[in-house]
Amino acid sequence: MIFGIPIWKIIVDAYVIWVMVFFLIKFLVTNKKILSVVLSFVFIYIIAYFANYFGILISSMVLNYLTEWLPIALIVVMAPDLRRSIENIWKADTKRDNIVMGSEKTKQSIVDAAMFLSSQQIGALMTIEKHNTLDQYADRAIQMNSIVSKEILINIFTPNTPLHDGAVIIRGDQILCAGAYFVLSDNQNFDKTMGSRHRAGLGISEVTDSLTIIVSEETGSVSIAVEGIMLKLNDRDKLMEYINMFMK
Repeated sequence: MIFGIPIWKIIVDAYVIWVMVFFLIKFLVTNKKILSVVLSFVFIYIIAYFANYFGILISSMVLNYLTEWLPIALIVVMAPDLRRSIENIWKADTKRDNIVMGSEKTKQSIVDAAMFLSSQQIGALMTIEKHNTLDQYADRAIQMNSIVSKEILINIFTPNTPLHDGAVIIRGDQILCAGAYFVLSDNQNFDKTMGSRHRAGLGISEVTDSLTIIVSEETGSVSIAVEGIMLKLNDRDKLMEYINMFMK
């Protein structure tokens, strides 16, 4: 015993504190913007402490008022970044050991559907799952569990149909769900002319290792989003090449 406290309690207490500190540091490191804001807030708290310590009345009053509202301001202003940091931590913890990628027929069906939708200027969002499970998005969507085919994909995205909005999630040779909604990317370097469909595709690629095919409703152009990068691929062969590399 140390100071009348059993050693096992001290060990457990130290372990819990270590885990909490570890995850806090990991959470902050995943987003430099949040880290810089937190350091700025810490600096304000330090100034407030010294203002109170030396009895600087007006400054201490203003700083005390600020320190009372800073936690709420942090949550409100930084909500998107906080969400993204949590998703990045989740990304590292949701990898499946056994993944099933689609067959050649599935790849061909995806490409055929994307090119047909492009030719008709029908907007579409098709996300292919890899290691990171997309169950949290699929659970809030319309469950399908149907075999991937060009005809089904085209029918899903046909305008004025119930499943037209949202994304299709593909796992292996199955369409897991339709009508899935992703968090939009807040990437400041993103082309401002792109709409919410492209931002959704880029957003899911930033927090998972999936590949998303986006067909623009305005121009019919085809793009892919993977690892936080978006590429325009209006050529069928190029699209097939990227899908083959991703689904190998």
